[in-house]
Amino acid sequence: MCWPVCATYGRAQNRQEYLQRPDWGRQLDEASRAHLANQVWTACDIVIILADGLSATAINEHALPLLRLLLPQLQEAGFRLGPIVLAEQARVALGDAIGQLLQARLTLVLIGERPGLSAPNSLGAYFTYGPLPGLTDEARNCVSNIRPEGLAYSAAATKLFFLLREALRRQLSGVKLKDDSDLLTG
Repeated sequence: MCWPVCATYGRAQNRQEYLQRPDWGRQLDEASRAHLANQVWTACDIVIILADGLSATAINEHALPLLRLLLPQLQEAGFRLGPIVLAEQARVALGDAIGQLLQARLTLVLIGERPGLSAPNSLGAYFTYGPLPGLTDEARNCVSNIRPEGLAYSAAATKLFFLLREALRRQLSGVKLKDDSDLLTG
């Protein structure tokens, strides 16, 4: 598994700003914006973003095992994959700016969910068709609680593959895209 990787940062300069100014976690800092805008990327169907969110532990523990299962499925289905983007001081909506700059049809943001609830290391996967800054949560789908004690990696990869394929086929995401994958197996 070998993909180009690039690093980006939200506007917050530190964790205190990140927590006090959630809007800054949804915006790229100027250096990241310029870097992405000045790169020559091939048109892609999907850009995968690994975001620290509220629990970098979740990314460190669960992103690679999930990607080891999901990426081969995407490749075999003919998805054109963009770079993997590492995003620090990031919130979910940061993926919209990244996706727009990289001209991706879809973004998949893997992000650490809220620590201190039932699990401090829970991974969330949010995807958006037609990413643009300013979209709200009804434009996204979420598969959450990805971890061995929650939604297993294999189940998460299967569910995400189904939903991502449907999002591309139907050219939509969010409240308009329902997960009826369980109906197909029963």
